[in-house]
Amino acid sequence: MGRVIIIMGSKADMSWAERIKSCLQGFDIPVVMRIASAHKVPMRCFEIIKEYDDQEVVFITIAGRSNALSGFVDAQTHCPVIACPPYSDTFAGVDVFSSLRMPSGVAPLIVLEPEAAALAAAKILGLSNPEIQKKVIAYQAESKEKILRDDEELLNG
Repeated sequence: MGRVIIIMGSKADMSWAERIKSCLQGFDIPVVMRIASAHKVPMRCFEIIKEYDDQEVVFITIAGRSNALSGFVDAQTHCPVIACPPYSDTFAGVDVFSSLRMPSGVAPLIVLEPEAAALAAAKILGLSNPEIQKKVIAYQAESKEKILRDDEELLNG
């Protein structure tokens, strides 16, 4: 069974990672959380990536400011990488550009909301795991049903 490896740039990203982990647990997807800065400890980051390279994993990277982590992880693995940088008011959100502009041959997916990053990882793992795929389908059906219930409640309120 596949799992998700969340790599944070620092412990300051823990609350963002917990939101992702919580959603993934709803799909019964195992999660491993690690901390490694691509700027400060690139060799350790590389070692962590290689620990999981021969397994069925999706990496989710969480790094704000200058997000080298997502591109670094993606360039070092054949596994899918989802960048989910935390929003920062400090620079009016423009630090997200460091997640969007990647060098050629480097292609982490960018998903800005933690719950959406978890859903994307579940969809990827669901391609080879029918149980996860069923849970994704049920999750999406419930999301649609909620909209219909809310509309009905508003109409008949």
